[in-house]
Amino acid sequence: MHAWLCENPTGVDALTWKETPTPQPGEGEVLLEIQAASLNFPDLLIVQNKYQMKPPLPFVPGSEYAGVVRAVGAGVKHLQVGQSVACLSGTGGFGTHTLAPAKLCMPLPAGFPAVDAAAFIMTYATSHHALIDRGQLKAGETVLVLGAAGGVGTAAIQIAKAAGAKVIAAASTDEKCELCKRQGADATINYSRDNLRDALKLITEGKGPDIIYDPVGGEFAEPAFRSIAWRGRYLVVGFAAGPIPALPWNLALLKGASLVGVFWGDFARREPQANAAMMQELATWYAQGKIKPVIHKTMPMAELKAAYTEMGSRGVMGKLVMVN
Repeated sequence: MHAWLCENPTGVDALTWKETPTPQPGEGEVLLEIQAASLNFPDLLIVQNKYQMKPPLPFVPGSEYAGVVRAVGAGVKHLQVGQSVACLSGTGGFGTHTLAPAKLCMPLPAGFPAVDAAAFIMTYATSHHALIDRGQLKAGETVLVLGAAGGVGTAAIQIAKAAGAKVIAAASTDEKCELCKRQGADATINYSRDNLRDALKLITEGKGPDIIYDPVGGEFAEPAFRSIAWRGRYLVVGFAAGPIPALPWNLALLKGASLVGVFWGDFARREPQANAAMMQELATWYAQGKIKPVIHKTMPMAELKAAYTEMGSRGVMGKLVMVN
């Protein structure tokens, strides 16, 4: 097998494409032949030694992937050789094969292609947990999605629409705003050109959004929170812009609003039954055509460094997926 090894987490340039022995699965593991692996923001942080999880060296990055089971370890009952699965294990995806924890593998129904599956779990699970569980979204409410043209942003648009919400998508270019409209957004804001607060006041007729979905952080967090509706919920999903914003607490008081943390990974670990039910609902929605990952492009696995560069350009709309 071949894989991208991180032997020194100083950044993408330190990754090397190497041939290594194909491992055999231990208890509770499966050997996967990887067909596709998506590139997520944590995949950049982890090779820079900036992510909260710091795996022992050397490791293979690639948190989310899909492929075919080629061998099963002791104690694995629910997966079989030849079965197609998706997995989000944090590492291991950027290679031709990997050992995956069987309990983290999601069996794929027929008609679920590997490229879509590799771009599915992280974005859709995060967005569903955020909007439906943590945000308690109700049909007819208004959702503002910041960073709406990215992977989690496009997933949030689709899930909010499936739940019966009105969606305002905010992104940095007209091209990205057009993509958001194609995903179902009712209105868009180009926040590189338009004043966010003025635009929200106009679109919502002064009421403000009921839920703000924020995977970005940075400079738009405070003006967004200042625009939130009475009893609104501000969902803290991530900080793709880099800076972690500091908000005046009186804003929550004045609007009767809630600042809600979203940590899907820990939710899945602490509440596995609720997470499994959520994933089943998402798989059903995919089969019904209600949700579908937006794929920016696919690239050969050997071009991973070029994919990292493209992701860093902030021109990506949806997900970048590496394929073998």
